[in-house]
Amino acid sequence: MQLMRVGEPGQERPVVRDDDGVLRDLVPLTADIDGPFLAAGGVARVREALRAGTLPEVPGAEALRIAAPVARPQAVLCVGQNYAAHAAESGSEPPAAPIIFFKHPNTVVGPYDDVVIPPGAEQVDWEVELAIVIGKRASYLETEEEAAACIAGYAVSHDVSERRYQLHDSGGQWSKGKSCETFNPLGPWLVPAEDLPAGPQALRLASRVNGEPRQDSSTADMIFSAHELVQHLSHYLVLEPGDVINTGTPEGVALSGRFPYLRDGDVVELEIEHLGSQRQHVRARK
Repeated sequence: MQLMRVGEPGQERPVVRDDDGVLRDLVPLTADIDGPFLAAGGVARVREALRAGTLPEVPGAEALRIAAPVARPQAVLCVGQNYAAHAAESGSEPPAAPIIFFKHPNTVVGPYDDVVIPPGAEQVDWEVELAIVIGKRASYLETEEEAAACIAGYAVSHDVSERRYQLHDSGGQWSKGKSCETFNPLGPWLVPAEDLPAGPQALRLASRVNGEPRQDSSTADMIFSAHELVQHLSHYLVLEPGDVINTGTPEGVALSGRFPYLRDGDVVELEIEHLGSQRQHVRARK
């Protein structure tokens, strides 16, 4: 199953996409897919309701906007240079420990919403990433097994970056280049962890710009696995239900010098095996 939110901004409603691809209403179970819902065993409740056949079909679902699958995350944490080839194309050695930075949570938008270029920005870059969504409060975890138990599921994430803001205007921190309006399309689905047949470390991920291939890799190439990252982060901060962790991007970004940065009118497509695909038009902010 896949958890989703549909509707115009500010009017989203929670739904579930069943095994037949039918969108079913979750309003009988919850007002939204958010941290409290996930913490209260929401994923298991949805599964039980699907088995019982008590969730009505959403009329006209195909015409509705697809929103980010998680509402109002308290935090969006990001991992830098978590693929060795991407670290190399960035001119860095693979990190000995996870590099962490933050995006403002209000960067999260729907997977088909526009990506907006800030006024005067010239180095807007794409980054397809596996996103972890936390389902249970996590603090000082001792094992990767404990970390796995704190994960609600996974989604496709687009960690849009403005490289001049990130590397030259930053004062040593990356968040300026990561936190502009619309800089984190998320979704289309939240796939529960138990619904990934081979786990999070065997997923192909790819991106294209104007139909031309850019990134093509596997989460098997991550330096620090999803479970390692959750365990590691739990020793430096408390992870809350609904928090999103972007786990890093593979090689093939504009920062490498091999491709031009995004411009007004470009179309970016991203996909991760089993987790769905995204498509955004890039437009200049008027």
